[in-house]
Amino acid sequence: MELVIGDKAFSSWSMRPWLVMKHAGLAFTEIPVRLRLPTTEEEIAPLSPSGKVPALRDGELVVWDSLAICEHLADRFPEAGLWPADIAVRAVGRSAVAEMHSGFPSIRGELSMDLAAVPHVAEISDMTRHEIRRMVALWTDLRQRFGAGGPFLLGAWSIADAFFTPVATRFRTYGVRLSDFGDLGPAGAYCELLLEQPELHEWEAGVRAEAAA
Repeated sequence: MELVIGDKAFSSWSMRPWLVMKHAGLAFTEIPVRLRLPTTEEEIAPLSPSGKVPALRDGELVVWDSLAICEHLADRFPEAGLWPADIAVRAVGRSAVAEMHSGFPSIRGELSMDLAAVPHVAEISDMTRHEIRRMVALWTDLRQRFGAGGPFLLGAWSIADAFFTPVATRFRTYGVRLSDFGDLGPAGAYCELLLEQPELHEWEAGVRAEAAA
């Protein structure tokens, strides 16, 4: 399999399926495409039907969009346990992922992922504050409901954790203290857990390698 990805410093969409594949121990080749360059569109065109990253090349099959790729991997490798076995827990997890995938536009706009940036405290709008409060409420609710099964959002690690990892890096980069947004512990602990994962550390090593190239 080949995974077409953008710059590791800021392509949060690429990070998500990459983390899933790494966590599952799947063998794949990275096909990096530098974004925001005059040549980017021409380079991506033969690799992704949408003209965007990420895209997964699985034999003759090409799957594009981070969520579609992750769902394909869950179907293709059921033994990896990328979603919980319980249908109800799985449905809740998919709801959270879909909300992340299509929502939180103010967080995306004001607190864009930038793993090369020096951490600092950013000024944020009321809308972004509202979305952070929603994020805290979501994380807290799911940790309280499923915490008996493990330390991640649905208990054991899942696709949901891959989707929220870029958010955790955003909060770190921009100095967002979740305790200022109603967190009484679960959300902050979960955020720190995501930042401690070895797969993220490997991705961050790739950011440093890109900067040095």
